[in-house]
Amino acid sequence: MGKEKALSNAFLSTFCTEMMMLTGAGIAPLDGVNMLADDEKDKEGAAVMKSIAPPLEKGKPLSFALRESKYFPKYMVSMLEAGEETGRVPETLRSLANHYERQERLTQTLRNAVMYPAVLLVLMLAVVVLLVVKVLPMFNEVFARLGSRLPPLADALMTFGRWLSGASVVIAIIVGVVLAVAFLAWLIPSVRTGLGRWFRNTFGGKGIMWELSSSRFASVLAMSVASGLETEKALNLAHSISGDSKAAETKHKECIDLIRGGATMADAMQQTGIFSVRNSRMLALGTRSGMTDTAMAEIADRSSRAVQDQIDRIVSKVEPALVITTSVIIGVILLSVMLPLMGIMTALG
Repeated sequence: MGKEKALSNAFLSTFCTEMMMLTGAGIAPLDGVNMLADDEKDKEGAAVMKSIAPPLEKGKPLSFALRESKYFPKYMVSMLEAGEETGRVPETLRSLANHYERQERLTQTLRNAVMYPAVLLVLMLAVVVLLVVKVLPMFNEVFARLGSRLPPLADALMTFGRWLSGASVVIAIIVGVVLAVAFLAWLIPSVRTGLGRWFRNTFGGKGIMWELSSSRFASVLAMSVASGLETEKALNLAHSISGDSKAAETKHKECIDLIRGGATMADAMQQTGIFSVRNSRMLALGTRSGMTDTAMAEIADRSSRAVQDQIDRIVSKVEPALVITTSVIIGVILLSVMLPLMGIMTALG
């Protein structure tokens, strides 16, 4: 297993949940980790658990053991360290579990949202290419035998199909380059990070990308507040983790400057547009009632659900649009040759 970035959000969420239950039951971290290692069926997961044990055997805290194992994210270790300093380890572990669960749900939602439309688009293009490259030339021969020619639209499409056939080598090279870049991005973290940073800087300040960034910011902030971090430290940590675009970075810095200038967190969030009016009002109520951590956890859950709902709405519009577009294109191609052909056959009959 690779170091640090190999652990999935699902694994981290499960680990934090299990450790929260064990520590809440009064079980020492070392005993809890050994129990998890014994019950772990996956060899790589068991190796992670066993890497935590040696520092714990020397009396070191859990946060130190996680840092020494090199498997766990730095901000997770920082959160747990803050929870240990403030005596809020169970609350911190619960918040971490909720955070990673939200991130896993968002990841799955995005993956599912992209996968089906992408497959549908590829199939649509394949059918259209097959029609213009293979089927239309067959109809052209039929028309030629009948002493006629293809209609202008069908003839233009067939010409385009011939161009595609002639440019097949160039197209194959382009597709190969795209696939190679995608493979490198998957294989090399630095390439993947660079491409992701470019995409977020280009599109991260608007639409669903901004909603994702705000949701991640709310989730990390909820986790930080539950760990007992001071407001400014919590904001700085949330910014360092979720400030993944220039637009997000600008708004986060504005928010921190407003708070330093005396504004409340709720007002700063609303003025910068990081939180909606509704969520800002909830944060203000939570702050006044001494339940900031509860309010932030609810805001994080709301933001996550809102992003998932928005993604579902986009997918629900894209899928029918692709199906309708495919049907119309195929129908136009077939009708452009079938109707004239039926007319010729009727005249000959």
